[in-house]
Amino acid sequence: MCEELEGGTAVAVRLSAGAPLRDALGGAGPDDWLVLDAAVRQPAWYRSQSLPEWELTAPLPADLAHLDESRLALALCHRDGRIREAAVRRSARYSGLLPLIVIRCADWAEPVRERARKLLREALDEDTAVVLAALILHVGRRDRGAFAIALLEEALGGEPRGRLTALFAHPDRTVRRFGFRLAVEHGLLGPAELARAAAQDPDTVVQDLCATAALASLRDEEGAYDEVLGPLLAARGPRTRAAGVTALRRAGRPEQAEPFLADRSGLVRACARYVVRRHGDEPASWYRRQCASPGAAGRGLPPGAVIGLAECGHRADADLLWPLLAHPVAGVRARAVAGLRALDVGEVERLRPLLDDPAPAVVREATAALLPSVKQLSVDWLSQRTGSERPRHVRLAAFRLLDAYGGVVALRAAVGLLDDPDGKLRTWAEQLVQRWHPSAQVRRADAEVGELLDRSRHLFSDHVLRRRKREAGLDG
Repeated sequence: MCEELEGGTAVAVRLSAGAPLRDALGGAGPDDWLVLDAAVRQPAWYRSQSLPEWELTAPLPADLAHLDESRLALALCHRDGRIREAAVRRSARYSGLLPLIVIRCADWAEPVRERARKLLREALDEDTAVVLAALILHVGRRDRGAFAIALLEEALGGEPRGRLTALFAHPDRTVRRFGFRLAVEHGLLGPAELARAAAQDPDTVVQDLCATAALASLRDEEGAYDEVLGPLLAARGPRTRAAGVTALRRAGRPEQAEPFLADRSGLVRACARYVVRRHGDEPASWYRRQCASPGAAGRGLPPGAVIGLAECGHRADADLLWPLLAHPVAGVRARAVAGLRALDVGEVERLRPLLDDPAPAVVREATAALLPSVKQLSVDWLSQRTGSERPRHVRLAAFRLLDAYGGVVALRAAVGLLDDPDGKLRTWAEQLVQRWHPSAQVRRADAEVGELLDRSRHLFSDHVLRRRKREAGLDG
């Protein structure tokens, strides 16, 4: 925030020196106007500038008519409400000051606020509403900020859809949400258009809003479902795909949900299972066929089918998952490990080799599966995998397991990595050492503990190091 205020102060300095407002704040976004407003009221600004007496002491000047646009911009942000109110009175002739008028509509001083609202109501038309939409919505989060939003809705709500098109593609997601909400409320977009918006917009709020509205406005007309379900089912966002899959039942096409049983998203898979079950089929049987088919050993098995079996299967289904630990596709191997863990089926000796897997995703899943049984792993075997010759993801996994091991084992592993060239490992090791305390399993007065703490003394103050040693039964 301090850096932002410094930027606002720099703009204020240029304005006070007579720079045109358009040059000082050209292409400014909502945050730039808000930062300028906050920066001008900072005490440091007043102490550092050679300002006129009225700006320093804040008495009401007899007339602000002589001020140009740049000086009026500063007056609109002034600490004294009387100055701000007088500046609002003189701002009507400068359209470039409208962003600051928007901010003043939420001013804490009622006279300032009321005059700014009157001016904004007179000045806001369809074009300026689109330009100011982002700032109005940002100011709307403040106390007393609802007025400008209501005015924005009034200006754009009754307009043809073309006026809202600029809002639909706006880079600010708050503006896009507002635009689509307005379009939905006034019925300005058809089901197919809403479905395309849900499929294309990256914001989940817009996705949910448009997908829900598209499905709610569907009629049982020929081709209507094709225009809506196509974009929804092909959407990148899982929530949108899930909405489309769920709608397959209403559309009388439950058989089309079957391929989504293996979707990469757990939400979509759950919705597909719901539709398939309502159709009278059993998803678990479909998953078993996929994992047991002759093609499962090749590259045709989708990873989603593997974890899907664990999501709705039984522990006996682990027999289908164990062979997949050697599958050529890393995603399948990772999902197989995750599935075994979900079924609460794990054998340390069969999972341990996966800590050397070339795929980081597989190693992460294997680490999570082995954590509850970490004491069954060889400490020396794990320590070897923290060596610098190992792949980074293997080193991170081995250190995570050694950390979970606790006691002297964890401290020894961490101290050994304090000079590691890998920044993440080194930082993690430092943090482990600093939070380490001797557990009940640590032998009292263990000389190795004292040596390890001495090697890491640069991480502690002298007082903390002595206290840590005393906890371990050592002479501080």
